[in-house]
Amino acid sequence: MATDAPQDPNDPGGNGNGNDGGTGDGNTFDQPIENELKESYLTYAMSVIVSRALPDVRDGLKPSQRRILVAMNDLNLGPGSSRTKCSKITGECMGNYHPHGDQAIYDALVRMAQEWNMRHLLVDKQGNFGSIAGLPPAAMRYTEARLSSVSAQMLDDLKQDTVDFVPTYDERNSEPTVLPSRFPNLLVNGTSGIAVGMATSIPPHNLREVCDALVRVIDEPEITINEIMTIIQGPDFPTGGIICGRSGIRQGYHTGRSTVVVRARAEIEEVKKRHRIIVKEIPYMKKRDDVVEKIATLVNGDKIKDITGIQDESDLKEPVRLVITLKAGADPDVVLNQLYQFSPLQDTFSVNLLALVDGKPRTLNIKEMLEEFIRHRVTVIRRRTQFLLARARKRKHTVEGLLLALANIDQIIKIIRASKTQQEAKVGLMGVECPAAMMKRALGDEGFQVFQSERGESDAYTLTAVQADAILRMTLGQLVNLEQERLGDEHKKLLAEIAEYLRILSDEKNILAIVKDDLQEIRRKYGDERRTEITGEELGNIDLEDLITEETMVVSISHRGYIKRTPASTYRAQRRGGKGIKGATTENEDPVEHLFVASTHAYLLFFTNLGKVYWQKVYGLPQLSRESRGRAIVNLLNLDEGEKIADCRAVRDFNLPGHFLMMATKKGLVKKTPLEAYSRPKKGGIIAVKLKEDDELVDVVVTKPGDEVVLATSQGMAIRFNEDDARSMGRNTSGVKGINLSSDDELVGMVVADPEATLLTASALGYGKRTKFGANAAVTDDAADAEDETASGARYRTQRRGGKGIRDMKTTNRNGRVIGIVRVDDEQELLMMTARGKIQRIRAADISVIGRNTQGVRIMSLDEGDTLAAVVRVPKEEGDPEAEATANPGTTT
Repeated sequence: MATDAPQDPNDPGGNGNGNDGGTGDGNTFDQPIENELKESYLTYAMSVIVSRALPDVRDGLKPSQRRILVAMNDLNLGPGSSRTKCSKITGECMGNYHPHGDQAIYDALVRMAQEWNMRHLLVDKQGNFGSIAGLPPAAMRYTEARLSSVSAQMLDDLKQDTVDFVPTYDERNSEPTVLPSRFPNLLVNGTSGIAVGMATSIPPHNLREVCDALVRVIDEPEITINEIMTIIQGPDFPTGGIICGRSGIRQGYHTGRSTVVVRARAEIEEVKKRHRIIVKEIPYMKKRDDVVEKIATLVNGDKIKDITGIQDESDLKEPVRLVITLKAGADPDVVLNQLYQFSPLQDTFSVNLLALVDGKPRTLNIKEMLEEFIRHRVTVIRRRTQFLLARARKRKHTVEGLLLALANIDQIIKIIRASKTQQEAKVGLMGVECPAAMMKRALGDEGFQVFQSERGESDAYTLTAVQADAILRMTLGQLVNLEQERLGDEHKKLLAEIAEYLRILSDEKNILAIVKDDLQEIRRKYGDERRTEITGEELGNIDLEDLITEETMVVSISHRGYIKRTPASTYRAQRRGGKGIKGATTENEDPVEHLFVASTHAYLLFFTNLGKVYWQKVYGLPQLSRESRGRAIVNLLNLDEGEKIADCRAVRDFNLPGHFLMMATKKGLVKKTPLEAYSRPKKGGIIAVKLKEDDELVDVVVTKPGDEVVLATSQGMAIRFNEDDARSMGRNTSGVKGINLSSDDELVGMVVADPEATLLTASALGYGKRTKFGANAAVTDDAADAEDETASGARYRTQRRGGKGIRDMKTTNRNGRVIGIVRVDDEQELLMMTARGKIQRIRAADISVIGRNTQGVRIMSLDEGDTLAAVVRVPKEEGDPEAEATANPGTTT
């Protein structure tokens, strides 16, 4: 039998005493593996997000691309220089700035030189850099490159203190955090990248349109996105193609997220009574050989039957020319549409305008992207002007010292020759006096006036320490060759430059004027015609939503903010008391908090604990399996720090007259606001309710005049009152008291009462009951209420808002606190989810209808330590708009 080898005390992996994982030598320590994985992965995720996968909104470059350009600049590989081997560029970048694999650096370099990937090349290449067909580039020892004139514009002014520098990885050098970039690279060239939990996909655009839009934003800061879209028509891909419809562009520019349908450009020719389809442009980021292979597969598999052959006639003059020959009598339009439908000749480009803003990932709309670039350029020009101003002032001061020395040149030379040390000479020079009259003759009236304002009025002037040092750095030959006229002219020129720099810095409008001039110059030098055509015809003349199958979805949100949707059909109905099936894969520290049912075509209103509301379509949520955890909701909604989802509401139509959203908070307050007030969402959310200190939003329902609502508390109390008791208020208000809570109680749910339905009350330990709402007639005393309960079956009397309510459920150690309420009838089904993610679907009719003041029956068997977290109902008919509009989301403990 094998035995463990003895621990070497000198082994740095041990602790010196033969016990692994100890802390004897101070190099190792014990830590739970889950904590280490969590912390390490977070560090890795942030590194990928900030330092690898996402571009900076200012220069549009990822760190690897920026470092390659800086390394080429260090090698003096400007547009006018000769090209050098890419292996040298890669080594320079890897050794000085980017300590990663040489192949990864070379791949990034190659992409910046490929005209089918970049709208405007950042690298000027020579050699085999691959092809649109999908052929790989030659090895880096064969290819050569230099900076393109466009990338030179991005590096311009880099050495004039225009951007911040940070130490490189080995702290031997420094590198810029961003390039000054006169060229709006992010929008013009676009980018794509996958980080951890987020991705970016920004399409290329036409330079002329982007520059025109930037100038317009400078001139009209209040310009709307719709007005910007009259200038920037849409993406302009380097490979051309045709964008079908403008709805995807409009949505992407407004929200930062959308999809755009791109088709290949094809022509139909007739040759010898046969038609041919000539493909001249393919969708962006598609490889020509892959397109040919896919079409051949479709033909061989009889998916498309009227094609007899496909030939690739592409060459250097025409990078894409695919000739598709059709059978005699075949309808070319039908075949072309089949190719669009089944082959890569039609592709969907995902727009995700995600970039780093001030070092943090942020999804922007088109106007925000333009504004960020302008803000960057204003900063660059201000810092450049400040740098040039300081340099001009320093030189002016030196020139004044040289003119003063020139007036006493013999004395100056004598002091320098007689001095034994540099310091002795400096002290001697600083004692030389020049009469004011001589300085005035040398500087001129205007120059002397400026000089006198800085040095003060005096009969004579001496050299300063800075001026003395400047003279001592010169040789005697340089000193004796000084010319007063030349120095005087230089002094006048410096005064003019200083005045101009001060004028620029005096008003930001002057800086913006320079930004505009730069943009117009870039547009004139590098702008070209649009390559991608945009048609007004939407795909098949139908909206995107019409392509989405309408079906009922179960939407869940976890405590840590992970969201997903799953078809309701995946959860089969079980008998009451079953254990359910596995739902979301969760950990103990990330239980499910919200579970509700809605149609794929419904709008979702996300209400947060901070009293804000956000807006999203159900089909826009990630559809995942019931076992998956979901995806981070922060990738869908622009939540603030510390903000989390408190409730959700599915709505099909905001323009319903007389309909309101009634909100209830943990402290028993209710507020009613017209539904229409929430129909105009903003990216950063809008105010839903003004919350008081330590209060949270619990539930939201849709009401109309005549409705009655029921509030339920965790201690088993409930109150029913008419919605008219709460007057309509604006969004930014706190509301009024709905129920008077005891000190240890809190609100857990709210529903709209229905005399024909029942109220399901569920508790944390898996117990529940159904009780009839009863008629709307108010009962004035407890005796009448008791009589009504035994006689007519009414269970909840209508009261005035703000009372203590009546007993809804007995809460004991057996059944636990109330976690939520749901309005339900016999024909409906319920979904129940536990804190550990188990889900059970049961028929409401399987739960007994009993009185209010009872503990209920077991409705779900729970594992030890698990608790019931949410109960929601499934609409009577999947996809029923009215059912979904009033479906009650679950609440939690």
